[in-house]
Amino acid sequence: MTDTCQEVRQQPAVWRETAAMLASRSTSIKEFLEPILAAPDLRIVLTGAGTSAFAGQILAPALSRSLRRRVEAIATTDIVSNPQEIFAEDVPTLLVSFARSGDSPESVAATELAASCLRSVHQLVITCNADGHLARTHSGDPSALVLLMPPATNDRGFAMTSSFTSMLLTAWLVLAPDQDLQLADQLADAAERVLARADELTPYAERGYERIVYLGSGPLGGLARESALKLLELTAGEIVSYYDTPLGFRHGPKAVLEERTLAVVYLSNDPYTRQYDQDIATELDAAIGADNVLVVDAQPSDRDSILQVEGVADVNDAPLALPYVVIAQLLALRFSVALGRTPDNPFPDGEVNRVVQGVTIHPLQP
Repeated sequence: MTDTCQEVRQQPAVWRETAAMLASRSTSIKEFLEPILAAPDLRIVLTGAGTSAFAGQILAPALSRSLRRRVEAIATTDIVSNPQEIFAEDVPTLLVSFARSGDSPESVAATELAASCLRSVHQLVITCNADGHLARTHSGDPSALVLLMPPATNDRGFAMTSSFTSMLLTAWLVLAPDQDLQLADQLADAAERVLARADELTPYAERGYERIVYLGSGPLGGLARESALKLLELTAGEIVSYYDTPLGFRHGPKAVLEERTLAVVYLSNDPYTRQYDQDIATELDAAIGADNVLVVDAQPSDRDSILQVEGVADVNDAPLALPYVVIAQLLALRFSVALGRTPDNPFPDGEVNRVVQGVTIHPLQP
């Protein structure tokens, strides 16, 4: 079994372990976050690069709704290149950094730029590497809190899998109000059911698809983006992947559809939003055939080409992304293997690296 395969399959276990860690640190987490979140003008910025940035894109819409305050997902790559625009408004800020290694140049620089541009900033660092720069720099800092994920989440494989989901779960459990840590068990149970049905995804990798489109609304829009990246990474770009929202897809991007396209539609649990998701699924059925449209849904359905994720019909769309993304990870693995790629190292010549290289951080002029 490859490292990546193992890291996909271990996710239910590490989610439970993550929840246990949060329970053991509940007092210190509450003491740090409560006074910060009490500030009426607080701005929350969720940041990271690549997959870590997509964790923020999943969480930001749902946290804005549940906290009834401004929560923004801004990639470290945007912060580093344009800090004076990103931090133009000097208001109390909580910068939440997602980082598997904590050593990416942009991740380190984003925290430093926030501290230099803002008069009042607190840092919540969610990382998988105790030895990484972010963990070492912010541990012991009274204006920061470092939450370390279980050691197994520091993925050995190229693509982020268990690191991504564990960090996302952590942020939701500590930032969304009135969260029960037992949610981790509910999500883990659902993911175990998905993993038990993994073979149902194998035929999709054997059909010769050349393009895959992922569509999702609200928090699931960030999931669509992560799903597209996972496929792109593990197939080393051999299969073209695309992401969008169901409504946005009609405005030009629908041109990507052709006879060798698979469309994956993530259905929201929100009754209003899912109407738009169902509409695009029906439209895609007519455009490319229902056999080429895989609908992922937590609700019961009589649709043929559907993968129902059981046991999470009452879950908010942000944490719902955890068992949903397991499907995307399994698809990417199967396409990678079908194409003769090595999932743990799809870029043996080093064109793309596990921790980004070649970035020069330029000093910010006063």
